[in-house]
Amino acid sequence: MGKFWGSRFDGSTDSLADEFSFSISYDCRLALYDCIGGIAHARMLGECGIIPKSDAKKIAAGLKRIGKKIESGQFKFDPREEDVHSNIQSALKKDIGAAADRLHTARSRNDLIVLDMKLYCLVELNLTIEMISDLQRSILEFAKRHREIIMPAYTHLQSAQLVLLAHHMLAYVEMLERDKGRLKDAIVRMDTNPLGSCALSGSTLPTDRKMVTELLGFLATTNNSIDSVSDRDFIIESVSALAMMSMHFSRMCEDLIVWATSEFNFVDIDWSMCTGSSIMPHKKNPDICELIRGETGTIYGNLNKLLVLLKGLPLTYNRDLQLDKPPLFESVEKMQLMLQLLEKLFQTLKVKPDQIAIQTGNESFYSVDIMEYLIQKGVTYREAHDTVGKLIKGCLDQGGRIVDLTEAQLKKYHPKFAADVKKLLKPEISVKRKKSYGSTSPTSVARQFKYWEKILN
Repeated sequence: MGKFWGSRFDGSTDSLADEFSFSISYDCRLALYDCIGGIAHARMLGECGIIPKSDAKKIAAGLKRIGKKIESGQFKFDPREEDVHSNIQSALKKDIGAAADRLHTARSRNDLIVLDMKLYCLVELNLTIEMISDLQRSILEFAKRHREIIMPAYTHLQSAQLVLLAHHMLAYVEMLERDKGRLKDAIVRMDTNPLGSCALSGSTLPTDRKMVTELLGFLATTNNSIDSVSDRDFIIESVSALAMMSMHFSRMCEDLIVWATSEFNFVDIDWSMCTGSSIMPHKKNPDICELIRGETGTIYGNLNKLLVLLKGLPLTYNRDLQLDKPPLFESVEKMQLMLQLLEKLFQTLKVKPDQIAIQTGNESFYSVDIMEYLIQKGVTYREAHDTVGKLIKGCLDQGGRIVDLTEAQLKKYHPKFAADVKKLLKPEISVKRKKSYGSTSPTSVARQFKYWEKILN
């Protein structure tokens, strides 16, 4: 089939210009959505008397057949066609003949491509949300398997306080839930039907856009034809949400990479998620985690591409907008792959409790517990903080142990100290005594388990 616009031109476009401008190599991903939108549009045209109902039925039947071929992988895209729309149009004409020429009535590629992109996003973002829930379940099960393990937590990558490993894992689950929320928010805002806006000003034909909206299952119909065809904020918002999620992935992987080092030795990443060295036979490298961490930059870059692409475009449609697709497609596909990999990673990740227990012996982890012990005895926060600071300086920094101090030695630091303060210097006591809502105590974590089991199941 010739180009949609070819009759206006005296000659053909240069083959190099075609190679540069054709988008079928990537927008072929939208073919099924092009058929779905075409079926709804044809039905509307027939019902409104704009085209014969017999032709509308032929078009719908032909597009259904093409859609089935696309789904089964049997549809052959012609690289000589400039985009997905002309590929579908050509295939339809070969199938049903002249009736196919009526399909493009009262629509433009401008509104059609927005429709296809919205349908793609609605499907893929909902699938991504399901995959996030799968990852959350994987992390939750990992946390439940290791609910008794107490580990060091860090600020500035320096030893800070003791927490349940499960509590740390549930922090990831919380992050991912917010990621789902951002995707859901994006879905709500994009769930409007742009088809029928045509090139930019609408149509003189008596179309029924709301009928198409209902047939396609959109929540609403777009209100402004100019806005409908010219903006891509729904794509930017989608990739922005994915970029935020990739940041969370990167932080998770950074934790695991650090914990898997021989210096920490907290976890053992499964061989299936690692690679070796071409020169050092002993190496077991956490390459999958490192690549996920690295791909965060790819998603960030795609978001930046989209922002730069849109920032200077006048209304309405400009051909630059063709380039919104590769960043979106790459971001969605990479994030879905990373979700699957992380799910498997947590399913196979092994913990080394004995190694972790060695690290919890540092009495500095109990400094806040000791400080709050004094506060409960009526000492001000400032005085308690200074007292414990002196205790750390005078005992731990000198190679001593608080647990070995006599009551008399403790009272030199503060008269409110008694021998019972040394009972606090145990990991299980430290986490158990936490009382605030959302804390790391076993009771609090058990409550969080019940909450997430209900949410995710």
